[in-house]
Amino acid sequence: MLVNNMQTPYLQKLVIIGVGLIGGSFALALRNAGLVKQIVGLGRSQENMLRARELGIIDEIANTPVAALAGADFVMLSTPVGQIHRVMAQIEPYLEKQTIVSDVGSTKQNVIDAAYSQLANHLDRFIPAHPIAGTEFRGAEAADPTLFNNKNLIITPLKENNGQAINLVRALWQSCGAKVSIMSAAQHDQILAIVSHLPHMLAFTLMNHVQTCADFDPNYVLSYAGSSLRDCTRIVASSPEMWRDICLANRVQLLAELETYQKSLTELREQLANQNGEALLNLFKSASDLKLQWSSNRDGG
Repeated sequence: MLVNNMQTPYLQKLVIIGVGLIGGSFALALRNAGLVKQIVGLGRSQENMLRARELGIIDEIANTPVAALAGADFVMLSTPVGQIHRVMAQIEPYLEKQTIVSDVGSTKQNVIDAAYSQLANHLDRFIPAHPIAGTEFRGAEAADPTLFNNKNLIITPLKENNGQAINLVRALWQSCGAKVSIMSAAQHDQILAIVSHLPHMLAFTLMNHVQTCADFDPNYVLSYAGSSLRDCTRIVASSPEMWRDICLANRVQLLAELETYQKSLTELREQLANQNGEALLNLFKSASDLKLQWSSNRDGG
């Protein structure tokens, strides 16, 4: 691993375990920035791995961890969080001392727990991270080198972490265009439960609601749906396996948020049942004002 005079990292060998939307986009972004010499991929689907090589995301497909990890500067774990414990156990015997390992999991405390269990001898160089840049698309075909431009990247460091390793992970993500911040795993999981995990649960539930409550065939009902339902359920096209794992991994925080949200739904139902137009208006206006403020801040207005 080399660092030039501008303190920009250069990787001789990058290993991506799970070459999908996030892992593939990370690889392409670093390749386009000229910051990596060799990219090796390791994954469950041979078809996806072959496609990743065809698309120029990776240079080589590795069939085993020992083949992938030899001489690796940096290993990115880009698998569903439900697989992270198993993947860490598989790679641990073959990690070289200098290799930095990071992840992109949407939950962090469970990932850190897995690291303490499976990477106990490598904790100084395991840097937990999470890019907030997902889409509803999957696989190597979805990889986009611009995916992380102006998107948030959260690092949740361990007390054992090597400072230079943290700085390298920060620099790599900044080279991908991300805005890097640092917080605790607990704070990360609480915030993401509110702004990401709960919305996904609601979107999946809303789509299932169309199937279970309609007096007509769901496809007939959906033929009359407009942009409101499409926008509210866009994320339902995401990987069900991935979101099952995320919800289970962050279940304590999610249960708390679901309880709070249920209270809000109960309040909304009561106002509607009582035909309380003023209360409904206040609820809608409060939400609209916050949305407009968020949009203005996000767009730099």
